[in-house]
Amino acid sequence: QDQGGYRAPSSRRMTTEYKGVPAGASAIIPRLVCRDVEAQIDFCRETFGVVEGVRRPGPDGRTAHAMLLFGPSMLMLEAEQPTLPSRAPQADGSSPVVIYVYVEDVDATIERALARGATLVTPVQTQFWGDRIGWVLDPSGHMWTIATRVEETSEEQRRQRWSGILASATD
Repeated sequence: QDQGGYRAPSSRRMTTEYKGVPAGASAIIPRLVCRDVEAQIDFCRETFGVVEGVRRPGPDGRTAHAMLLFGPSMLMLEAEQPTLPSRAPQADGSSPVVIYVYVEDVDATIERALARGATLVTPVQTQFWGDRIGWVLDPSGHMWTIATRVEETSEEQRRQRWSGILASATD
């Protein structure tokens, strides 16, 4: 399925279902806390081509909550709330959360992110497990690993390649 530049990985799709999960929702939905939810919506729409599922205003009239759809996956955006302990990331990108997102074309997506004010953290490279990835810090301070699967690898291939990387690191 292709929606907004997102292509769901075709192999080994997990199908575990949990009781109490609404129809159409996944059991885990990342929530990004933002200082400016509207700016984050714009960045995600213009960079990833996401579809906006819902947007709710807060008491001040600004967006307090939004649901974005990355193909079949969901991402919630929340405005900082003084009554909750979660906060938006620091401007330097220090955050324990990194969102890993698969797209049809990692290079083009990284370019769109950079054009919209993101900072390149790690240049795009093909990794030993078969994903071509790059890291960006978006203008709101959220870290993204953007990936495209370019090679299907077996667990044995990944194990051998990783062993080679470790061996060359100790030389």
